[in-house]
Parts: sequence; C-alpha cells; structure tokens
Amino acid sequence: FFFALFECELAQFCTAPGSKKAMSLQSINPNAASVKGSSARAVVTNASRGLAETLSSNLGPKGTMKMLVSGAGDIKLTKDGSVLLGEMQFQHPIAQMIARAVTAQDDMAGDGTTSTVLFIGELMRLADYYMRDGVHVRSIVEGYTLAKEETLRFLDTFKKPVTQLPSENREAYVRTAFTALNTKLEPSIAQDLAEVCVDAVNCIHTPGKPIDLHMVEIMVMQHKLKSDSQYIQGLVLDHGTRHPDMPRRLENCFILTCNASLEYEKSEVNAEWSYTTASMKEKMMRAERKVVDDNTRKILALKREVCTEGQGFVVINQKGVDPLALDMLAKEGIMALRRAKKRNMERLGLACGGVAVNSFD
Repeated sequence: FFFALFECELAQFCTAPGSKKAMSLQSINPNAASVKGSSARAVVTNASRGLAETLSSNLGPKGTMKMLVSGAGDIKLTKDGSVLLGEMQFQHPIAQMIARAVTAQDDMAGDGTTSTVLFIGELMRLADYYMRDGVHVRSIVEGYTLAKEETLRFLDTFKKPVTQLPSENREAYVRTAFTALNTKLEPSIAQDLAEVCVDAVNCIHTPGKPIDLHMVEIMVMQHKLKSDSQYIQGLVLDHGTRHPDMPRRLENCFILTCNASLEYEKSEVNAEWSYTTASMKEKMMRAERKVVDDNTRKILALKREVCTEGQGFVVINQKGVDPLALDMLAKEGIMALRRAKKRNMERLGLACGGVAVNSFD
C-alpha cells in the first residue's frame, strides 16, 4: 500500500514540468498518468475493492460459478479464487500485488484464496474511511500490525494441533478436506472427494519425508459422471492389452518392467543394406525376426521358471511389442502392456519394488 502511494508521488515529482529528468522519463512512457494525495489513495482502494466485489459472489457453498473464456474459445467454469486470478490478466499494479498474495496463500495452505481477496479489499476500504477522517496512514498501519499480532496470539491458543497420521485420525483429516471442498463443490460430491483425497495422501505418505503430490494420478474419464469419482488403492495405467486372447484380469502375479524393444527397430546410424536376390532378402528378414523371437522366448522361459500353479505374469514395456510377439505371449497366458509412460514406470518401481531391465540378456 505504501509502495503504491510512494510510486504515485514519485511519478508526479519526476514528470513535473521543469524537472531535468522529465523528458527522459516521458520518453520511456509518455502516456503515463500521475496522481497524488487523495487521488492516489482512490486509485489504490478502488482497485482492491473492485477485485473484492468481483470475487465476493464466489464465497461459500452457495457461491456462484464464473465462466472464463480464453482467446482460443476454451471455456472453464470455476469458483476457485486461485484459478480465477491465475487465468485473469491484470494491468493495475495493486491488482497484481493482490494476485501474488493469493498465489502465496494457495501455495502455503491450498485454500482461502477468495477469503484473502475479500479480506484485503475490506482492509483497504476501512483504511480509506479513516484516512478521509484525517487519520494518518502510519497510524493505520500500526493499528493493522497490532491487530495481526493479537490475531496470531489468539490462533496459537485456539488451534488444535494434529500430530497423528491420516491413518490414525482419518476423521479429522476428512473434516478438514471437506471444509475446503465444500465451498467449491456440491456437498454430496465434496464429502466423497474429501475421503478420496485423504486416502490418496495417506497412500503416498512416507514418515520423515515430504509428500510428493505428483505421485497422485488424476485421470479424467470423459464418459463418466462426477458422482462416479472413486479412489483406487494402487496404480492405474492408461494402457490396455493389444491382443484379444490376453487375460483381462490377473491376481497374485509377477510383474516384469522393461525398457527393451520387442519389435523391429531402425538403426541409430544411417546404414544401407543391399540385396540382389529374393533369398537374400528373406534371409535378412528371418535374422531380424529371430532377434525379437529370442527375446520373447526368454520372457516365456522366465515365466515358466518363477510362476507356479495359480500365479500370473505381466509384462509392462516402455517400448513397443509387435503383433507376433504379442501372440506368443498371449498363448502363454501373459498379459503384456506396451509403450507405457515413463512416469508410470517410475511409480511401478516404487509401488512394487525392483527396477526396469534394459536388456533381455
């Protein structure tokens, strides 16, 4: 607030007629407007109050949704203050400062962004009211500082620290998550998603280590309703089998994660192979096929060695698997997934143990 006032006074001083630096500053921005005194205060307070009035209808469970339309025509419906301020473009410096405060609030707490904007707008409104009555700005700032200290002192005595883990006190964490989601979603959906959020965080939590929220995968199903949202205890891969005879469900199985190709690959360097007869071409094709078949047979041999009656075998490859190799794996009852994403391969190692092999030798 003081910075904005000082900036307005400085602009008025430097661009005043007769100033030695007036021409240099005007050459940088000749259309700059300068204000001072009550006009400068009005610029600051009007910007904050206008932003607060825009977001005031979003607050609470009964708040309205805002529709954002991008330049490309994409439509987004939301009532989250952080999303709204992140998508909006501000030219006013005070509005930009408020947007930064909201971003800090969202990073630290993950909630309370709309309340932050409304609180700042109300503080600016009260400050403008007292300044009109002749109260000095410094006195108002000191009063706000004392109020902040008293508020922090009260919160230290009022708060109830939660030292238990989500698995030990799940109800308290669910209530906290429901409080944050209830202002953004319907109550029935917020209750279900609150339990989903707590269970997901509890799944990836490791004592003594910070929580990595990137380990939680949010998958959007275009053909489902929001009421169908559910938590899956495990890892969901957006890959499917590519052979109709492969099993669709396996329990108590071994998982082989690999980053080795089971299909023809082009050479890494520019190479040319010439043949003069059809038999030479056929011989080359058999040699290429033999490499893939040998690697596939090694997987089949591994499956026969480690699996017993009632156990399954799954192959998850980051690279490709050609149709003939898929057919060989399907006849052995192996489920094979190809071209898995790198992030899923990393999560598989953390969830199931082990590392991906880069060769079948």
